[in-house]
Amino acid sequence: MHGEALLTRNTASLVGVLFLLGITSGCASTVSRHISTPASAALGRPQETKLGKQVLERSAFHGDNSGYYLLNAGVDGLAMRVQMIRGAERTLDLQYYIFRGDESGTLLTEELRHAADRGVRVRLLVDDGDTTWGDERILQLDGYPNIQVRVFNPFSYRGHNSLFRNVDFILHKARLDYRMHNKLLVADNAIALIGGRNVGNQYFQIDPASQFADDDIFVAGPVSQTLSGVFDEFWNSDLAAPAAPLAARSVSKPKASSTGDLAADYLARINSGEPYASLIDGRRQLEWASARVVFDSPDKRDVEARQRPGRLMSAAVEEQIGGVKSELLMISPYFVPSETELALLHQIRSRAGEVWVLSNSLESAPALSALSGYEKVRVPLLQDNVRLYEVRARLLSSQGSGQTRRISRYGNYALHAKLYVFDRQRLFVGSWNYDQRSLLINTEIGILIDDGVLASQIARRFEEMTAPSAAYALYLSHDARGIPAVAWRTEEEHQVVELAKEPSRGWWQRLRVRVLTLLPLQPEL
Repeated sequence: MHGEALLTRNTASLVGVLFLLGITSGCASTVSRHISTPASAALGRPQETKLGKQVLERSAFHGDNSGYYLLNAGVDGLAMRVQMIRGAERTLDLQYYIFRGDESGTLLTEELRHAADRGVRVRLLVDDGDTTWGDERILQLDGYPNIQVRVFNPFSYRGHNSLFRNVDFILHKARLDYRMHNKLLVADNAIALIGGRNVGNQYFQIDPASQFADDDIFVAGPVSQTLSGVFDEFWNSDLAAPAAPLAARSVSKPKASSTGDLAADYLARINSGEPYASLIDGRRQLEWASARVVFDSPDKRDVEARQRPGRLMSAAVEEQIGGVKSELLMISPYFVPSETELALLHQIRSRAGEVWVLSNSLESAPALSALSGYEKVRVPLLQDNVRLYEVRARLLSSQGSGQTRRISRYGNYALHAKLYVFDRQRLFVGSWNYDQRSLLINTEIGILIDDGVLASQIARRFEEMTAPSAAYALYLSHDARGIPAVAWRTEEEHQVVELAKEPSRGWWQRLRVRVLTLLPLQPEL
């Protein structure tokens, strides 16, 4: 989840914090930004591997372009990761904001160990901002033959007592508020997987308690080498600490988890070799196009402060938005635009361009704090005739959702994808939300691709996800005093339903959001 744990810490009990400050301030040592770690680099000659040779032979017909394939379904996201790990011959580089210690995370951990056993060098970089009990099992891979694990900007406190962790955050907020939100997997420096998915059951839509609609894009060709270069920058950053000392300081040992709990259809899909096998051998068509990798430097804060050179990806994405002539489609689970970003949307509307936005409803929201910021911009956007949609937690139709109808019946569906389509000719896929954390605080990564076919695929998915059976369409109404207010339109039993009260899971959820709107959280959202 995008910064929800950090926002919770910002609103932690002040009384509890003050009580513990004296106890803990001298106990937790700050992790140095200058830990000595050996530098390493991506595989220098990927064409010498079987995978690299296959990709080179196919890409030779397409000049400098790379091949792409969108993965919407959660099961395909998990299958592709396992299959890419199994297909690697020399190197695997993984970078994730979240790497859960649940069934899917355990499966991938076991696959990484098997890859290392056959001689593959594995480098895994994980963030430490939203870890929970059991996630530390991945740290214990560090030191396994051929495996290195590093942690981006780690907490000093290694346990899972939420109050102690909140204290650590508040004591070192200037450092710990800065997180690596990237998601990336590169195999043999020849193919890559990038998008919005973290590693965990909910991201692969197999958890009845929570499913996140998300996307990955499979990449084959020259752009993979560019993505490897980004990984190397983060891996060799002084913010990436070796995991072994941190694992040794962890206070809990997670119970062993069995991948046998994964649904049989998921395991069957993984073991079928698809969709990976047909993408590699050419039976399944890739879309070949020119593209640009955009990303924030590991030291994004210092770049923003002009203290060192580097890259900031927001300018590139905003340039694409500012250049839209007729239509902008935006899928962002956390939608809290800055004044500048709101102005970009207004400029599109002022020249009669269409702006369509899909985000989370209060009912589906995994992060209520983000809703408190989004709530403030809805009326102005609707007044500007921006088309706003919010996903339902309970889907009447699973078409376009990326998950089965059976899992949809649990009513715990939420949006996590970050996709933008510009004039149905270009698209962005990556980790970047249209919110303050992505703009100012977190590091992010993505790809801007010039391809009308892929853009149209996302546009069709947008249409499916915003159908009345899957989403609420927002429109302007007025309250009893004549003040503009938001209303919601959807469908129940094939009948149009209009709601004046915001769809939610209960009064307590609406109350929490109202309280959060009173707090000075806007720069964190």
